[in-house]
Amino acid sequence: MKKFILAAAIAALAASSAFAETIKVGVTPGEHAQIMEKVKEIAAKKGLEIDILEFSDYVVPNQALADGDLNANSFQHQPYLDNQVADRKFDLVSVGTTITTPMGVYSKKVKSLDELKSGAHIAIPNDPTNGGRALLVLASKGLIKVDPAKGLKVTPNDVTENPKNIQFSELDAAQLPRSLDDVDAAVINTNYAMEAGLHPKKDAIAIEGEKSPYANVIAVRRADKDAPWVKTLVESYHDDSIRNFINTQFKGALIPSW
Repeated sequence: MKKFILAAAIAALAASSAFAETIKVGVTPGEHAQIMEKVKEIAAKKGLEIDILEFSDYVVPNQALADGDLNANSFQHQPYLDNQVADRKFDLVSVGTTITTPMGVYSKKVKSLDELKSGAHIAIPNDPTNGGRALLVLASKGLIKVDPAKGLKVTPNDVTENPKNIQFSELDAAQLPRSLDDVDAAVINTNYAMEAGLHPKKDAIAIEGEKSPYANVIAVRRADKDAPWVKTLVESYHDDSIRNFINTQFKGALIPSW
């Protein structure tokens, strides 16, 4: 009997030791980092320690994940991940949705898109996925028309109607808030807007609609997608307390997407 109890205790200890591990999760500054800090608290109660690493751009977190320097990342929407996988041959997959961050148009020079003059300069992200998303936002507001055959992958070359002769400047997404002094308007991802003190609901002169295919995701290497820690990470993110934190902290600027 004693041998049985000892064996059971050793087995339980081994199992808990195997599960109690530390993972590295990459995020971008702002809301993704803030939310992950709360997720970290939930995960710790489940035996999973999260080491959060912040990245200032959209390219490095996927490369770091593919290289094994991260176990997961949480910063990008599904179309961006799909594009990265196709272009860079990363063997990465999404394992859960997180938030939807409506993209907004901001300006220090006009208060509406209607006030933009002929030849106005609008800055958009220079990566293909977010650049296309920005153009689709402008198209949805009637400022331009784009080739519908291009789907989500439109570029300035795919603008079919441009009655105001808008000039597009393609900049690194993180630099867009700083460009507002130099351009007439900029289409900015929510994380970089909020990091710069801009609130989508209050400060944007136009904002993406709620029906958007751009839900953000947690990404891991394909080989890890069924690992126990992945399930714990996703369950921790999808905890009701995280939903409440998002709704309270960001006051509608972010939408839980699970």
